[in-house]
Amino acid sequence: MKWMESFHALCILFPLIIIIVGVHGSAAKWNKYKKAIDVAVKKYKPCTSNDCSCYQSMLDNDLSTWEEGIRRSDFDAAIDRGTHYQIINHKLYRQTECMFPFRCSGVEHFILELIDKLPDTEMVINVRDYPQAPKWGKPFPIFSFSKVLKENHDIMYPAWTFWEGGPAVWPIYPTGLGRWDEQRIIITKEAAKHPWEKKKNVAFFRGSRTSAERDPLILLSRAEPDLADAQYTKNQAWKSDKDTLGAPPAKEIKLEDHCKYKYLFNFRGVAASFRFKHLFFCKSVVFHVGEDWLEFFYPAMKPWVHYIPVKQDLSDLRELIVFARENDDTVKKIAERGYEFIRDHLRMQDVSCYWQRLIARYTELLTWKPSLNKSLFEVKPKPKNKMEL
Repeated sequence: MKWMESFHALCILFPLIIIIVGVHGSAAKWNKYKKAIDVAVKKYKPCTSNDCSCYQSMLDNDLSTWEEGIRRSDFDAAIDRGTHYQIINHKLYRQTECMFPFRCSGVEHFILELIDKLPDTEMVINVRDYPQAPKWGKPFPIFSFSKVLKENHDIMYPAWTFWEGGPAVWPIYPTGLGRWDEQRIIITKEAAKHPWEKKKNVAFFRGSRTSAERDPLILLSRAEPDLADAQYTKNQAWKSDKDTLGAPPAKEIKLEDHCKYKYLFNFRGVAASFRFKHLFFCKSVVFHVGEDWLEFFYPAMKPWVHYIPVKQDLSDLRELIVFARENDDTVKKIAERGYEFIRDHLRMQDVSCYWQRLIARYTELLTWKPSLNKSLFEVKPKPKNKMEL
């Protein structure tokens, strides 16, 4: 009868063995991500919050093209690719035409704020969405807010959206996304209402169909709504439901309302996405898709340390969401590190600091001494608004 007792014991133990193996198997399949996190965190060296030195390597990289100096002929060739500015005797001058007046105003705010500290210089500042100096062509010394390192010579500057001129998401922000110093306060207050434990355990996205790259997340949301809540909104080019992947456009959602969700997706638009920095203030974990398009502060933030990197084709999309759901404590720490970086290193004073360093270093490379172009008009400061943070 011993064999029957052994069989009976085995019948009892077998389900337990299956459960144990299953648990360990589930944990083991996430080892590649956990290892990536461990390696990234150990390798990461936090930067000081006393100045904008976090971004020094980006500045050095952008200006390295002109180590031997910027020639006047190259500058003149770039003028029709942007807006011509001069700083002469601590006054700011600009050509009359600006393709996007609010964007120029957003740029001018920071320059005027620093005007007494800036040298005589002249710049071509691109306020279009897309960079203007491809690497397959002549290296024009032109300032752009975003670029792909391997494809563009453009010199990156802090985008106009830190002050004004952001994308008008009607009816939410009729004049753009809203000033960065104000959004820091607004989103932080809303995030306090949605601590990590109360956030919805799904991936969230609202945005227009800038490209088909975003489609896999939308389709996943339709197939598995327990994993993702992602919908397309209208944009200026919308004509029918075909432009929102066969469904009626969803309503726009305020940035602070993203804070209800644990997992927030960031995609590039025509260039880098303006929403990226805002999402971190929700204290949710940011899923950042692709790695090509940059703003000046992106390289200081590291995948797995501050955000979860997602492949451009979204082939790892579902797996990463499931990983986040099954490793809650791990991704919560990523969310905390991302929030702390943006809080401590992307303040308005850091933006101003970068502008000052950028203009000073750039001016040192000019091979001529700028003199006032009488066709330009003086840009004068606007009345001060609320205190900047």
